[in-house]
Amino acid sequence: MLFNWLSLVTGFFYIVLGIVVIIYKFFIIFLEPNIAYALGGLLILYGIFRIVRAIYRIRQNKNEE
Repeated sequence: MLFNWLSLVTGFFYIVLGIVVIIYKFFIIFLEPNIAYALGGLLILYGIFRIVRAIYRIRQNKNEE
């Protein structure tokens, strides 16, 4: 159960990281704008995926109880 909540929090951090990469165009090194947008978008999509998966698992656990 704790893993699901940590996955939810991690998803929010991925979304924030994606927004930071898009705004500052920096991820370990300075990035070209096109690469920054692509990487930021990918991080945001992965964060959304983690959140949706965590919510699905939390709902499944509540239904089983």
